Order: sequence, then C-alpha cells, then structure tokens
Amino acid sequence: MQSAHGLLKQYFGYDDFREGQKPLINAVLEGQDVLGIMPTGAGKSLCFQIPALLMQGITLVVSPLISLMKDQVAALNQAGIHAAFLNSSLSMGQYRKALSLAREGRYKIIYVAPERLETEGFLQFALSPEVEISFLAIDEAHCVSQWGQDFRPSYLKILSFLEKLPSRPVLGAYTATATAEVREDILDILKLRSPLVLTTGFDRSNLFFGVKKPRDKYRELETYIKEKEEKMPGSSGIVYCLSRKNVEEVCYRLREAGFSVTRYHAGLADAERRENQDDFIYDRKQIMVATNAFGMGIDKPDVRFVIHYNMPKNMESYYQEAGRAGRDGEAAECILYFGASDQRTNRFLIESGEENEELDREARRIILQRDLERLQQITFYCATSECLRHYILDYFGEESGTECGNCSNCLEEFEFADMTEQAEKVVRCIQDCQRSFGINLIVDVLRGADNQKIRQRDLNENPEYKSLSDMTVPRLKQLLNEMIMQGFLALSNDDYPVLELTDRSDELLEGARLTIKVSKKEEKQPPKFRKKKAGAVSALAKEDVELFEELRSLRMEIAKEEKVPPYMVFSDKTLAGMSSERPQTLNEMLEVSGVGQFKLEKYGERFLEGIKLFAEKEE
Repeated sequence: MQSAHGLLKQYFGYDDFREGQKPLINAVLEGQDVLGIMPTGAGKSLCFQIPALLMQGITLVVSPLISLMKDQVAALNQAGIHAAFLNSSLSMGQYRKALSLAREGRYKIIYVAPERLETEGFLQFALSPEVEISFLAIDEAHCVSQWGQDFRPSYLKILSFLEKLPSRPVLGAYTATATAEVREDILDILKLRSPLVLTTGFDRSNLFFGVKKPRDKYRELETYIKEKEEKMPGSSGIVYCLSRKNVEEVCYRLREAGFSVTRYHAGLADAERRENQDDFIYDRKQIMVATNAFGMGIDKPDVRFVIHYNMPKNMESYYQEAGRAGRDGEAAECILYFGASDQRTNRFLIESGEENEELDREARRIILQRDLERLQQITFYCATSECLRHYILDYFGEESGTECGNCSNCLEEFEFADMTEQAEKVVRCIQDCQRSFGINLIVDVLRGADNQKIRQRDLNENPEYKSLSDMTVPRLKQLLNEMIMQGFLALSNDDYPVLELTDRSDELLEGARLTIKVSKKEEKQPPKFRKKKAGAVSALAKEDVELFEELRSLRMEIAKEEKVPPYMVFSDKTLAGMSSERPQTLNEMLEVSGVGQFKLEKYGERFLEGIKLFAEKEE
C-alpha cells in the first residue's frame, strides 16, 4: 500500500508536508474525526485529498461554491487524480453520467454542494449497496455556524444526510477563518466524535499588511499599480470594492490608463462573469477589480497584491480576501484604503441585507448585533497604531510576540503622546451635551466649527466648544477611536451610531492617564520584497530571472494547448526552482519541488528542452 508521503511526491511533487498536514492526515486514516484550522495557502486541501486516495471507499467533499469545486477538481485531474463535482452547473445528463461513473468506482473524490445531499437522485446513489462513503470532508466549515461571518443554512443539511447513511463515515471539518466561538460551534453542530483539533496559526509571514487613508483613493491605486508594474512586470493583483458602482468606475479608469484589467460582480451576466474570471486565472488579464462575490475557491497562487479599495464588513472577510495574495509563499502585499464613508456604507449593507427566513426574530437580532460588533473591530484595525499583524492574530485568538516589522505601522515612526488633558475635554464635552451625538458632530464642537447643526443645537454654548481647535480632524478622530478601543468611550449600535460615556469615563477625570502612539512623520517605504522575506522567485539571480521568464512563456504555451490555467501546469515557485537548479535529466527534474511523477511524464521533456536551449543561447 502506498504511503501518504509517496502520494505527496507522486501527484503533487512535494518532498515534505507543511505544518499540521501530517497529523490531520494520519488522524483521518486512523478513523478519527478532525477539525483543521489553517490559513489560506497553508495546504488544507491536501489534508483531505491524500486520505481520500488511501482510504477504501469514496470521499465526499462538501463545498459551498461552484467555482471552488471546479477549480479543485480541475487541479486534481491535471495532477492525474480522477475526481468529479456534482452541482447545479451540470445538465441532468451530465449529472446522471457522473453518478453512474461514481457507482462504478471511477472517482475517489467527489465534490458536492450541500444542497445536493438531500436530493432524491443523490440519496439513491449514496445509499446504493455498491457505494461506500468512507470519509466526509467539509470544506469552509465555518459556514455551518450561524455566529460566523458566512453562515449558510444549507450546511445544516449535512447532519440529516449523515443520519440516513447505513454507517457513519469519518468526518473532517476544515476552515481558514474561525474565531474561538465559531470553532466551538463547528464542533457542536457537526457532532464531531473525539476529534483531533489542530490550528496551525493564522500568521502568513510572506504577506505585508498596510492601511492607508488617502485623500484620493483612485490616484493612490493607480500610482501603486504603476510602481508594481515597474518592479515586477506582469504581477497579478485583485482590487476589492464594496459596490458594483465602484467596481465599474475603478475598472473603467484603470483600463483607460492602459492597464490590463477586468471586473467581476453579481450584476454581470453569468457568461461574462465566467469569461472575466477565466481571463484573470489564465493570465490573459493582470488585474481583477471585484466585489466580494469574487475569490472563494480561486486557487491562483501567484497573486502579488490585494488592495481593498473600501473597508470590508469584518475581520474574517478581510483576512480571507487578503489571504488570496501570495498563496505560493512568495512575498505579496495586502493594503486597505480606509475612507470616512466606509463604516457608514458597511453599516447600511449589514442592516439592509437579506433576512434569513430559516432563523427566528431573536436569532436575526443577535446576528445583526454581532455583525455590527465585527464592523467595529475592523474599524479599530484601520485606526490602530499598533502592529497590524498582531491585531489580526489577536482577533483570531492567537498570541503574538514582538512587532512583525512587515506592516505599515511597524515601518512608520511613532512617538508616545500624553493625551490625558485632551481626553478629559472630550469626556466633559459629551457630559455637557443634552443628548448623544455622533463622532463627526463631537469633533465639530471640540474644534469650534460654526455651522447650522452646531447653532441649531446650541452646541456653541458647550463649555468645551473650540477647546481642541489646535488639533487636526484626523488626529482628533484618532484620539476618539483610541478612547473607544480602551473603553473610555463607546459607540452605540443605533441606526445612527452615537458616542456614549462608559463606566471608565470618570477615571479620566479622577487621575487616570491616556497615552497614545502618534505618527512622527510620513510612512516609510514598505519593504516590498526585502531579502529577509524573499521567496524563491524574488531570490533568483539576474541570469536566472531570464530563464524563469522563458519557462513562463513555455508554461503559457502549454496552458493554451491544454486549456488550463498556467499555474496548473507548474507554479511560479516550481519554475523558479527549475531556473536556479537547471536540471538536465528527468531524475534531476524530479528533485525540483512541485514536480511530481505524473507531471514529470507529461511535461518534463519540454521543460528540459527549454532549459537546454536557454543554456545554448548563453554560451
């Protein structure tokens, strides 16, 4: 019987497992349920794909999105593994054919949408005497929790499906985004039996995190992409926008500026969405401008930057979307542009979202409350002067050590400022108001604005009116956000959020001190591809970069012939390995990370020929 290690090399071309993969695989093979929490790009798919190949029967992988299933099945087939998916994209004839082949044992791995589990045709297949379902893997398992950011009621169908099976298969649940609360929910709802629970950590050290507050977001974006194109020509990137209108505007302006760009949002026809997605995945377009409808299940490993043109609704969404950068382990950048209107827009989207009819009124109320709390947490992320990576890790319950040195806050020079006196003025200002007001109006009072809102409410009579006129609006808002984060103030969850005093507010008037970090000067240039963070591609010697580009051209030629995305032939990281190691025989080629036996037989000779021709040109 082949080993897990043997399959890893044969089909996927890797010599060693990544952190966490082997314990999860071994536990499943021993018949133990598992919950694996691994960041995007950490290789969680292998944790259920390899056991599937070693177990006796069929493995079902429950997956939420059609694009995710198609991408993973295509990658498996490209690696020489027979797999199929069952979802609404198949015609009835294709669906029946796939089930028929599955009954005959053609597929070891079948991806299935949760909605399909309880349909008559699928149940007939699952309950057939010749079908043995030995392993049920649940991808994106956080979707089962109604307290998570992406609850899908269809995931609850998994439980009733399991009850109908003649024998319970081993269960594996896998996710990249789960707070401690969601983790407990997954364990409880799926009724995992004595599971191995393994969290590999949420840190992605190859990612640079940044927050910017540009006056002109589009100008900032265009400048950034121009600089990126000069340093790394052909770099792929994603620009996330909150609204379809923003997607259209940003995509149009980038296209007019001469960039290779396409778009994706729910308002486009299905055919155009598919075409635009393929243009990005197949490297026909360099930049994708999209709403959050794009990305889940897109396994493109060489995305070098993810820009959030607007702040997302929560940290979970941000981590998941930003995590689509640098899945190959190479250096990549994740930058969020924060604007004053982002919080208001997100609040509107949360409150006007579709109500889930499968939940009662109280459950909907609690979910709304939690969504608003999550919105506040990501607003704090945009406002904090502390290490951004630590903020993310702390949010997901992971302890972090010293400053990371690879985020915009760690690279900016700060100094500590005693803001106790200013904070006292803020507290007294709010105390003396006859009613509660929002942040902007309190800022206007403290700075001494003379406008209709101030005069109508007699706020120019407030004792603290104009008392902080020497502070800029951004610095004053930073102070208010810091007071909220430290519990000296609170922001209500009303339709129009207002500032409120807390139990700690009086502490400032009774001797407590408030010290905050403030920027000394403009942000320093980020270490975009510093040596200490460099990966295989960025570490290539100058003469090897030329070979790398030649091999990329050969890869594109093969990808067009086979009608597959270029990264499914070989990743950039594997091409970099070929460029630096320059194998001359098939056996030497097999030593390059990412070259497995199946792909060696399929492509080895062509890449060896490419390396040989390049060497002859050098002589």
